[in-house]
Formats: sequence, structure tokens, C-alpha cells
Amino acid sequence: MSNHLIKLVVFDWAGTTVDFGCFSPVQPFRLALAAEGIGVSIDEARLPMGLSKLDHLHAIFEMSNVRRQWREKFQREWTEDDVRRVYEDGFVPQQLQCAKDHSDLVPGLLQCIQRLRKRNIKIASTTGYFRDAAEIVFARAAEQGYEPDFCICGTDVPAGRPAPWMIFRAMEALNVCPPAAVLKIGDTVPDVLAGINAGAWSVGVTDTSSSMGLSQAEFEALSDAEKENRRDACAAALSDAGAHAVIPSIASLPELIERIEAGEFELQRPSSASELQVESF
Repeated sequence: MSNHLIKLVVFDWAGTTVDFGCFSPVQPFRLALAAEGIGVSIDEARLPMGLSKLDHLHAIFEMSNVRRQWREKFQREWTEDDVRRVYEDGFVPQQLQCAKDHSDLVPGLLQCIQRLRKRNIKIASTTGYFRDAAEIVFARAAEQGYEPDFCICGTDVPAGRPAPWMIFRAMEALNVCPPAAVLKIGDTVPDVLAGINAGAWSVGVTDTSSSMGLSQAEFEALSDAEKENRRDACAAALSDAGAHAVIPSIASLPELIERIEAGEFELQRPSSASELQVESF
């Protein structure tokens, strides 16, 4: 048995507990920029996934393709005021609508939560959604039976992921310490880094992830070999970011916690690889 039992699991939302394939945030970014005459591919829109949404949009603006298009259209470089305007006038309204349409729970979540609660593990959630969009998702999840003990958004703290502040707020609210008693799980590199920066166990999930980028029906239509190839690619990015473990789905989490508590994994301290730099994603 390890020195510290897991007392708190901090879940991500889109791509981890809801919205199989993480589709809700993608289209709003593309539509908001299309309204400015700027084309962004699905892959480009997904690349910074896991950051708070304003940081995510800023990361898209930083992309060379977007810089070039902006310069050609407006004959100048974009400014921070441009980013804020596109966010508030373009992205936010689109995200509020998409959040309503992409809030179904991922398969196996309720059974996972039930098993964790039987172990007296507390449940928290963090998200890159701003508060108004998050409340829509929280309400839809509650209707389906998922209600974490504590929920927090990137806009509630000084900086969203990969900073650890949302995790620390959850620990404080639920009176859980030390960080070694906390497990963070999510589907993106910023999720993994947030867990590492908090000094907690950090776990990635592949099948429902933004990197996988497939609906449940599309994923299930893959051959076993195709699933494994895609899983390996998703897992590699999360492992390279420092994840202590990567699992296919939420359904595998209770067994993983048993293995952690049995001492099969070593909790590494934060290192230079987990520096709080948004521009690295």
C-alpha cells in the first residue's frame, strides 16, 4: 500500500467526462474567425485544446497561418484588442450554443463515479469553459446523473491550465491534502501539466479525447487495429507531457487507482518540462 490513498479525483469536462471527441469548443473558434475572413482548420482549432478559452483563441492567433491571413486581410498585425473582440463578439455566443448541443456523458462515467464514491473518493471538476458556458454543461450533466462535489472554471482563477490553481481551489474547497492524495485526469497536454504542476497524480485518457477527435459512432466503427494505432498516437503525446499513466477510457480509472494505491507507480515531482507556458502548446 502506498503512503497516500487517493482521496480526490479532479476530472476535466469536454473530451473526458462529456462530449465524446471534444467537439463543442472546435466549431466556435472556427466560426468566430471565419466571420473575420480567417480560415482555421479543425486540426488548428484543436491544437491548443485544454487551455482556457481566451488563452486558446490567443494561441490560434499566434499560429503563422492565422498571422499571415490577418496581415493580408487587414494590412497590419493583430492586436490584443482584436483577440478580445473576436472572443467576446464571435466566440462566446457560438460557444454558448455549442455547449448545449455537446454535453452528453461519455460511456462508463456514471459507473466509474459510483465505484469511486464507494471508496469515499471526492469528485471535483475543472474546465477551460468560461462560467456561463460551464453552467450549461454542469446543468446538462446533472440531468444525466453526474454532479461533482466541486466545479471550477479557468475564468475563476488567475490563470487556467497548465497552471495548477483550479486543482488547488478544489483541494481547498473539499479539504483534501497533500497533493499526493489527488489524481487529475483529462484528455489534453494542458490537463496533464496542470496535474503535474499541482504535485498530484496526472492521468491522460485517449478514446474520448480531442486528439482522437472522433464521435462515439466514428470511434466504434474503427477496426481494432485502427483503434490501437490512434490510441498509441494520443497516448504518446500525453505520456511525453509527463502523464503518470494513460488509459483508454474513464471506465478504467477505478482499476488504475487500485494499482496506484498498491504502489505500482511512482509520483514524480514537477520538473522543467511542466513549466507554465501557454505558448508551448
